[in-house]
Amino acid sequence: MEKNTSCSFSNLSSNLGISCFIAFIAIILVRVIYVIYGTGKPLSKRSPQQALSTLIVLGSGGHTAEMINLLLVLQKDRFTPRFYIAASTDNMSLQKAHVLENSWADSQSGVKGISAEFMQIYRSREVGQSYVTSVWTTLVATVHALWLMIKIRPQVVLCNGPGTCFPLCVIAFIFKVIGIRWSSIFYVESIARVKKLSLSGLLLYKLQIADQFFVQWPQLQRKYPRAHYVGCLM
Repeated sequence: MEKNTSCSFSNLSSNLGISCFIAFIAIILVRVIYVIYGTGKPLSKRSPQQALSTLIVLGSGGHTAEMINLLLVLQKDRFTPRFYIAASTDNMSLQKAHVLENSWADSQSGVKGISAEFMQIYRSREVGQSYVTSVWTTLVATVHALWLMIKIRPQVVLCNGPGTCFPLCVIAFIFKVIGIRWSSIFYVESIARVKKLSLSGLLLYKLQIADQFFVQWPQLQRKYPRAHYVGCLM
């Protein structure tokens, strides 16, 4: 009798554990679907004048030059404070961002503002690095990105193609799912991408992580219909 009672209790505990696990997975899936459905839709609770903490992801070479051009037309009083992130091996991009912020501060009666911070992150993938070895470096970069995102918790993420942006965007998406912060992710594909998306762009597009996805060539928009064609921004 005691043996049967023990077996019944064990089976009940096992079934309860399985049921809880299934319920947890179901809740996560529902939340993911809700986040994907809400991606790209305006948040009615935000005031048009509300300042938005903004994460700006810079990349080596032409990525930073394109991003600087985008920032020149940014409503800097709206998108503040600004957090610039570049790869740990990319000092030039942060120098350009410093120059931009200093020029904005100088234009405001010579008063140096404190609305920007500059950070570095481990690179997910070096130029020319094999995809096999980039798996490990991406994991390391993701852990570092998690620490930075917990610290910043941006409301807006701006990026345009460097591999550095992918783990940051994934974490921003996860934050949406678990309710830490709803970050609007804006991705602008590089003008150098004429016929196909970059690896970062392709992943963000296929996984539907970006709230708004912009391309600079009409043939890309025809190939990826959820993207928005905005013309050449350079």
